[in-house]
Amino acid sequence: MKYIKIMRDLREDNDKTQREIAEVLGTSQTMYARYERGANELPIHHLITLCRYYGVSADYMLGIESKKK
Repeated sequence: MKYIKIMRDLREDNDKTQREIAEVLGTSQTMYARYERGANELPIHHLITLCRYYGVSADYMLGIESKKK
């Protein structure tokens, strides 16, 4: 689950705490920590919110790379 590392890296690169991102998502810090360690899957509505918050595409957040020709 590459998106877990990307999600954590984005948070850390933006000097945000888990609590701050949890507030953006409207969830608890405990639940966000569970998303970040892969104990719970990240709901699609949270994925969309994080993409908008960080200004990245869902493909980037999910670690999807295009095939090279």
